[in-house]
Amino acid sequence: MKSSYHPHIMEIIVRVVFVLTLVNFGFLNGQVYDVLKFGAKGDGTTDDSEAFVEAWKAMCSSGGSNKTLLVPSDNTFLLQPLVFQGPCNSPSVQVQLEGKIVAPLNKAAWSDFKSYEWVSFNKIIGLTVLGSGTINGRGSSFWEANMPASKRPTQLHFEGCNNLEINGITSFDSPRNHISLTDCRQVKITQIKLIAPGDSPNTDGIDISTSTDVEIYDTIVGTGDDCVALNSGSINISIARMRCGPGHGISVGSLGKDGEESIVENVQVTNCTFNDTNNGARIKTWPNGKGYARNIVFMDIMLTETKNPIIIDQQYIDKGRIDVEESSAVAISNVTFTDFHGTSRQDEIIKIDCSEVTCCKDIVLDRINITTVDGNKPIVECSNAYGNSTNAYDGCLKTQ
Repeated sequence: MKSSYHPHIMEIIVRVVFVLTLVNFGFLNGQVYDVLKFGAKGDGTTDDSEAFVEAWKAMCSSGGSNKTLLVPSDNTFLLQPLVFQGPCNSPSVQVQLEGKIVAPLNKAAWSDFKSYEWVSFNKIIGLTVLGSGTINGRGSSFWEANMPASKRPTQLHFEGCNNLEINGITSFDSPRNHISLTDCRQVKITQIKLIAPGDSPNTDGIDISTSTDVEIYDTIVGTGDDCVALNSGSINISIARMRCGPGHGISVGSLGKDGEESIVENVQVTNCTFNDTNNGARIKTWPNGKGYARNIVFMDIMLTETKNPIIIDQQYIDKGRIDVEESSAVAISNVTFTDFHGTSRQDEIIKIDCSEVTCCKDIVLDRINITTVDGNKPIVECSNAYGNSTNAYDGCLKTQ
């Protein structure tokens, strides 16, 4: 009988074992930087900030690839405000969050409670933040003090981080917004959860500014403010399969505050659900702003008791502001709302209130099927808006 032994198969097996051995050797010898080995206690009461920064510096300054800063499971790490500074010598680095990170117990215990950010990542290329761990900002003492949003820290701040990925983590009770992206390029955010009470002020899920090519998909966001806020400079943004609620929906803006020039374009929001939110799809601009918001699509949206399912508000005035005479406005054009289904908490299901100065142009309302919770006839209002609509909403938008 012929033997089934093949020398080349054995050679392949030997090579695979050799490669795996090398990978394992590298993993155990300098590839993983465990914060516990840099002095972190992980007891939830000791300030572990210095250990985290030292672990980061060691990882960031080393060459090679596949570098990982490990926040291990079964530990709780207390952190004061800190910055993970780049650029790093490695082309790709990751922070693997498996344990718990907590902020100081209350505002008084912060080393600098006036810090604008709690945990910051600055100018890092090829950064991945991933894991099944949690980060808890213990923000209630900030909310209860009625501090202005501008005086409260963001939970996770990413600035100048290109080729960024955030995957799997859960964020609780940020003093302000949970995640902010500023001057970032090529970003993917997926499988994360951002959670805060529905009445917690200004706890946006994800705020985006001056960032391009951002993909957000398969996420759960339930907070006290916008699930996502697209501020000026948000370009090429895709949001898909987000479960939003409670909160204020997904918002473009606010734009044009204090007469500033704002730009948002090429935004796609698809296959998202809004559950018990104050708004669904929203665009909000201040009077006397400049710039434009254009090429925006909200498509395949499911609503459950949403207060303002579809809203464009060009008369947005925040608290403490007074109405002013309008001489300019952010120009809104080429905006599509299509395939909306579900229920509204109020009778007005669509409100498109545009500026007399610029008007809204090329607005599309298509396949809108929204009923009211109380069974009343839905109300649709359009002002200074041009475009096309179907269903029972013909005539709301002016034709060109």
